[in-house]
Amino acid sequence: MKPMIAVLIAAVLTLAGCNTMEGFGQDVQKAGESIEEAGSKAGN
Repeated sequence: MKPMIAVLIAAVLTLAGCNTMEGFGQDVQKAGESIEEAGSKAGN
């Protein structure tokens, strides 16, 4: 029973980590787009 609980906890933590990294990636992408847009406006 204890190994099963350990596997379930590991699976939950892995999924939570993936979602966190996905959100972080989206934030970085949006920040990059904002910087690119600001650079385009400054160049015009």
